[in-house]
Amino acid sequence: MNRLLAAPLALVVAGLAAGPAVAAPAAAPLLAHQAPLALNEASSAWILTSTALVLMMTLPGLALFYGGMVRRKNVIATLAHSTAAFAIVTVLWFAVGYSLSFGASGAATNGFVGGLQAAFLNGVTPSTAHSLAPGLPEFLWIAYQLTFAVITPALIAGAFAERIKFSASVLFFFLWHLLVYAPICHQVWGGGWIGSLGVLDFAGGAVVHVNAGVAGLVAALVLGPRHGFGRDNMAPHNLAFTAIGAGLLLVGWLGFNAGSAWAADGIAAVAAFNTLLAAAAAAIGWTAVEWIDHKRPTLLGLLSGLVAGLVGITPAAGLVDPKGAFVIGLVSGPACYAGAVWLKRALKYDDSLDAFGLHGVGGVVGALLTGVFATAAINPAGADASLLKQTVGLLAVVAWSAVGTFLILMVCKFTTGLRVAKEEEIEGLDYTQHGETIHP
Repeated sequence: MNRLLAAPLALVVAGLAAGPAVAAPAAAPLLAHQAPLALNEASSAWILTSTALVLMMTLPGLALFYGGMVRRKNVIATLAHSTAAFAIVTVLWFAVGYSLSFGASGAATNGFVGGLQAAFLNGVTPSTAHSLAPGLPEFLWIAYQLTFAVITPALIAGAFAERIKFSASVLFFFLWHLLVYAPICHQVWGGGWIGSLGVLDFAGGAVVHVNAGVAGLVAALVLGPRHGFGRDNMAPHNLAFTAIGAGLLLVGWLGFNAGSAWAADGIAAVAAFNTLLAAAAAAIGWTAVEWIDHKRPTLLGLLSGLVAGLVGITPAAGLVDPKGAFVIGLVSGPACYAGAVWLKRALKYDDSLDAFGLHGVGGVVGALLTGVFATAAINPAGADASLLKQTVGLLAVVAWSAVGTFLILMVCKFTTGLRVAKEEEIEGLDYTQHGETIHP
């Protein structure tokens, strides 16, 4: 009898231990911008690597590139700009920046900015992907796109280096990300009207470089020149820092451009090679013009030309063949030299570290030439390339960036104030803004 009862009793005990049967929870509905994750492990590994490479472009790449070009008394303040941009934008990206940039826009915003459905990353899970890249986990997509959002305002800081209050730069970065970067990113990349028009921007010629360059020019004009500009010696204090920074930018740019294929594929491969080729061609082009103009080549010229080529090829990297990349680089070098040297000299504005001369001019050149050289033989998207469309997109980005930046600077002017006092500027921002100095 005991043996007869044992088996049923064991089943009852097991059932009590397991508790009542509970149905598996239903998956949360996807947000409008999402797709179910169809994981591509190879591509995810490449984009994870690219995320690290692009982050390296800001810290320490851009920080060192800019830090070496300022005077010794302003190095710490310049490094602080890149660091602050990372901290501020990362928190904003988590809170609302990602949703405004890559979330679906409603009828009210009409393709100008995303909604707030994914604010604080609500609705983002390990099993979701963005509809633009269903093979990548959405969290990885968010991290990768964050690195672009971080470097863009950090680039602007090159235009107002050596004279802006740190409090003003903090407020500027905060407002500029929300009111300028996020809307433009959405309009071009996030499903907005510029991208829908057929404007091509493979890796950020308009979203990052033209956007930052125009903002830098507006900032330089509003703040006015540094004390002693055109009279005092404002030569870079340490070109070794600048060379190291440029090298880090070059390596990191492979993640910037080849990573923008969003896959480990042939388009990523051609984007990587085009990036290196254009950088080399632009360095040669800049140096050739400088050698003729100044009778000697400089290391700073080589480095600046290299960056000019990287900027110029960014919108076209995965859309053109190497012959097109070579021409883009060869044109970008002299064009950026003209912007950084001749234009600045003629108009007498003080773009401290040539944010507009390199990124504004280079971005415009690259974006326009994308409409000329993009080819379907490299990327099917190249079949719809149009110089007219590229021009319309550029004009829209320039207008939004210029107006938005000016309004933000006015807010800063009447709240924190924009410039340090003349005496503080002469003493140096390292000590007067941060209480720190670099000793000789």
